[in-house]
Amino acid sequence: MANVGVRFLFLRLLFGLLCAAAASAHANDTIRLMVGGIEKQIYLPATLAQRLGYFREQGIDVELLTEPSGVHAEDELLAGAVQGVVGFYDHTIDLQAKGKFVQSVVQFAQAPGEAELVATRLAAITSPADFKGRALGVTGLGSSTHFLTNYLLITNGVKPGETRLRAVDSGETFVTAMKQRSIDAGMTTEPTISLLLKSGEARILVDLRTPQSTHQVLGGLYPAACLYMTTVYVNTHRSQVQKLANALVKTLRYIDSHTPEQIAAEVPTEYHVGERAMYVEALRASKTMFTVDGRMPPSGPETVLKVLQVSDKIVHGKTIDLSKTYTGEFVNAAH
Repeated sequence: MANVGVRFLFLRLLFGLLCAAAASAHANDTIRLMVGGIEKQIYLPATLAQRLGYFREQGIDVELLTEPSGVHAEDELLAGAVQGVVGFYDHTIDLQAKGKFVQSVVQFAQAPGEAELVATRLAAITSPADFKGRALGVTGLGSSTHFLTNYLLITNGVKPGETRLRAVDSGETFVTAMKQRSIDAGMTTEPTISLLLKSGEARILVDLRTPQSTHQVLGGLYPAACLYMTTVYVNTHRSQVQKLANALVKTLRYIDSHTPEQIAAEVPTEYHVGERAMYVEALRASKTMFTVDGRMPPSGPETVLKVLQVSDKIVHGKTIDLSKTYTGEFVNAAH
């Protein structure tokens, strides 16, 4: 009987170890993507690919996590906590200047999809040149909104030290900061932009929501939202990266071929922030920011580098190999 008991305990232990191993293997098979604010319209392709079942269709288990600031999402990638980031392409350039190599593998957008908003109470502010002494909101220090805000300041004769930059994330936090007058102006995305316009709290000073308006302000297309991953991961997990590209390119084609109403119907209702009609109209106005096929606009990287050489002290004066900041291999092979 003692031998039977020992054997039973041994089998239970073995079973437990096998279950733990299986769970660990499953966890290792999961691809974790950190999204720099999952409710933002600029990152819509990630949510849609999940909701439409396109990741599952490719046989991959993808977990979408969210972090309001792109710079914090970048930190998670470098720490190895996630396998990819849905964020702005400009981080690939900033990181290369720091000696770290990541690359965009699917380019979602050819414009930032953002706007610089100013409180309507401040009618005297008619351009970024009037920002001296003002409190300006960005999603996070070192974020893409920080880079773009610095560029607007410097090219309009304002030194960054002549303003007060405040990290206010996005969404409701940004709205609250504007309403409570803790910021005078700030850069944010849809649907936050439309919320503040509708409430009358803010007006648009600089519009970067479409390729056309972006070209007027920055002198060219500005590839922004994308899926970027470390170069090491891309080179060692080519099959997984290809499956991600297949799913995301299919999603971009879905966005191109469907109406804003149809797209909004696939998005979690909480992303509409209680205003579905407003969400639909915001998407209708800026849907052209998305690429159709996930490819990098040919002239885009040079525009981003030009902006960062002015706005990012890490990049200023550094030699950047743009060919190492993105790859078209996976989207070209997408099916």
